Amino acid sequence: MISEARKLHLIEEVLKIKSDKLLQDIETLINKTKSKEKKQSRTSSAFQEFSGIWTEDEADEIARVIEESCEAINPDDWK
Repeated sequence: MISEARKLHLIEEVLKIKSDKLLQDIETLINKTKSKEKKQSRTSSAFQEFSGIWTEDEADEIARVIEESCEAINPDDWK
């Protein structure tokens, strides 16, 4: 985590800048970074944190259970 003292130091350095071009470059960098963070958070799925937590045996068992129960057609359900 970034310390508060480090943030304050950066703010002090930015306040000393006299060049509009340099301020614009810093602003562009900040906006690009924010944009990247937003894109990454939008593209990551809510389920992504669970990816890969099952062993191969567990995944095979889940697949088998789904095939047996969810993919079975009961003709009486249509009546």
